[in-house]
Amino acid sequence: MPYESPTHTVERSLRATTGAKIVAGVDEVGRGAWAGPVSVCAAVTGLRRAPEGLTDSKLLAPKRRTALAGELEGWVTAYAFGHSSPEEIDDLGMTAALRLAAVRALEGLPVRPDAVILDGKHDYLGAPWKVRTVIKGDQSCVCVAAASVLAKVRRDAMMAELGVGHEDFCFADNAGYPSPAHQAALAERGPTPYHRLSWAYLDALPQWQHLKKVRVPVRGNVTEVEGQLGFDF
Repeated sequence: MPYESPTHTVERSLRATTGAKIVAGVDEVGRGAWAGPVSVCAAVTGLRRAPEGLTDSKLLAPKRRTALAGELEGWVTAYAFGHSSPEEIDDLGMTAALRLAAVRALEGLPVRPDAVILDGKHDYLGAPWKVRTVIKGDQSCVCVAAASVLAKVRRDAMMAELGVGHEDFCFADNAGYPSPAHQAALAERGPTPYHRLSWAYLDALPQWQHLKKVRVPVRGNVTEVEGQLGFDF
């Protein structure tokens, strides 16, 4: 399916209106998975022409995505990853865990960015970061698209490693998302040490429901469960 190439339009706007010199694109992967961390990449690209074929990682075939990630590692000005573990997701809730991972990624950059372009419509970062949210930013903004590809490839590799010793769950293929093989293994064997135990999927598994962790949501937080609804592996 043809798609529009990402541009630097939003970054140029931020530079012009805020005086920002260093702008980082931020994207996450793994929000809707049942197992594994939620992972974030922060990428700084400057205003150079993007590599051919750069777009949202979900629009790329796995082989092309992996090859592009290798190219991006040498092309971007800087990039860093941040992760929140399943335990942190269970303890903090997805919104707070996602912010923690994003802050870890941003603080891992060699220079603190003056502004951040965040994929999506919700600013889960907040102060003191200067944030511009962009719906489908991973398709329209070069730095966010780069972060999308790098984050996806890194987390996929992490999940393949976590799958060693748990081959029935097929983490190398589904990255912790609820594929049929994953669901069948979960029903038969129960959660691995890498599963999120506060997730709603355990409600449908009475034989393992005693393992579910119950967390009291923060008052007024109505977005905590949105991360459990994705099936984008």
